Amino acid sequence: MDMSNLTGSVVALVTPFKKDGSVDFEKLEGLVDFHLANDTDGILVLGTTGESATMTDSEDLAVAECVVQRVAGRVPVIGGSGSNCTGESLRKSLELQKLGVDGLLIISPYYNKSNEEGMYHHLADVMDVVNVPCILYNIPGRTGCKISVGNVERLSAHPNCWGIKEASGDISYAASIAHCLSDDFRMMSGNDDMVVPLMSLGAKGVISVWADVAPKTVHDMCAAYLAGDVEAARKTQIDNLELIHSLFCEVNPIPVKAALAKIGLIDEYYRKPLWPMADAGRERLYNAMKGAGLID
Repeated sequence: MDMSNLTGSVVALVTPFKKDGSVDFEKLEGLVDFHLANDTDGILVLGTTGESATMTDSEDLAVAECVVQRVAGRVPVIGGSGSNCTGESLRKSLELQKLGVDGLLIISPYYNKSNEEGMYHHLADVMDVVNVPCILYNIPGRTGCKISVGNVERLSAHPNCWGIKEASGDISYAASIAHCLSDDFRMMSGNDDMVVPLMSLGAKGVISVWADVAPKTVHDMCAAYLAGDVEAARKTQIDNLELIHSLFCEVNPIPVKAALAKIGLIDEYYRKPLWPMADAGRERLYNAMKGAGLID
């Protein structure tokens, strides 16, 4: 599916597991149906929220294939193909491309990091080879390194670079790369509590954890902003801050999976080292969900 006009809410989809630890493909298909029924504009699989770090390669590919087939071209499907090994990122990107994803999310190299030129080639080498659009992923809180403004400037000119998921939480950094934005290079917020602020700098929407539990709300907020109703978008952002913050009161995706289980869309199972929420966090989350009208 053509991603050139993708805007709005792209959900960072969780991966549901069964009690025995295996992927629950029935629940996964149910999540896809839930998002298609609630106007989600795109679906990202195998990101941080999808717990790909604890999944095998065969599981990654099976999840991507399941979602691609269930979506059946109705919205774009983006596959997370990042690694701290450039060769591994390239291999996984080509595998996901074969399965039919519409785009790829490629992260900066975590743990081993890189120097400036190595960072550029880590990202550009994938874009040089694949035939689907690629989204840079800047999330230094997870990776310990960021994609420099200079490298964003260089990479934004690559014909296969669709845009950037900006998840640093640094509004100054987002402003510093905003001059790179065009019809060929877009920004998506990677922070649910900063969607409207980043859209004011030119972002076209969000790749969202919040959308896992409130897809219509996130879609409508982005659509309102893009249609010029800034006040409605601003109000939605502010009114939902407690829910958003509660979804990150413990490390993602622990709270969002607890929230989805409370709604009844998945069973609450994780891959270690993730662990169920502490009581205090769970109480805060459920209270925020009640306040947002997600549960009684």
